[in-house]
Parts: sequence; structure tokens; C-alpha cells
Amino acid sequence: MKYLIQSSESSVWLDAEYVQGKFWIHFNGKTFCFEEEKQKSGRGKKSESAHASDLVAPMPGKVTKILASINEQIKKGDPVLVMEAMKMEYTLKAGAPGEIVKVNCQVGDQVFIGQILVELRPLDASSGGEPRG
Repeated sequence: MKYLIQSSESSVWLDAEYVQGKFWIHFNGKTFCFEEEKQKSGRGKKSESAHASDLVAPMPGKVTKILASINEQIKKGDPVLVMEAMKMEYTLKAGAPGEIVKVNCQVGDQVFIGQILVELRPLDASSGGEPRG
């Protein structure tokens, strides 16, 4: 969706979308995400099915490339998957070292925000990269 932002001196059109509590803005080749700050009550629910190392879709979009395969060991920061959203291309990178145990999507799939795209078994850095339980 297009939004017009105006000030007393100028105006600019932005591509933006509000999805599940997050406001995504695309401007000058960069993407910004804003979300409401939630009160911390200690009762917050975390996804029970996702590990912290799993790659999760940050927004709705289309998978355009899968750069890693099952049983492949990857390092933190390695590119794993490319998706397209709001006419922009995003490379999703590993947030931690791990071994890919499952790829839950294929090239061309439309995915939704929060969907687990790639499941990783974390590697224990202290033991030389051995998989953890």
C-alpha cells in the first residue's frame, strides 16, 4: 500500500504494510519495521514449535531461492534462503551455527509471517561444533 508523508517543506510516497502488529516501511531501497512495545508481565508466550535458531519468515512473501540443504552445517550469518516481499528481495541468514534438519518450503511458495521456513539443530560451539541434543 502507498502512503503519502507530508511535512511543511516536502512530501514523499512510501510503500508500507501493517501485518500482525508490525508496520513495515520500504523507502529508498531500505526496509524498516516498527512494532508496538508490549508490557512485560512474565506471562508472554513464545512459539512452542520454533527453536531460537530456526529461520522464520519475518513477513509474508514468496520464497525465491533456497541456498542450503538438509544435513548441511552452517555458521552464524550464512545465507540460507531468499524471499521476496513487497517487491523487495530479502536474504535470510542463520542467526546461530547449526545443522539444517528440515526445509519447510519450496521455491515459489507463498509464506506467512512467523512461518518456520528452515529448522536447524543448534551446534554447541564449546564442543567444536557438535550438534546439541
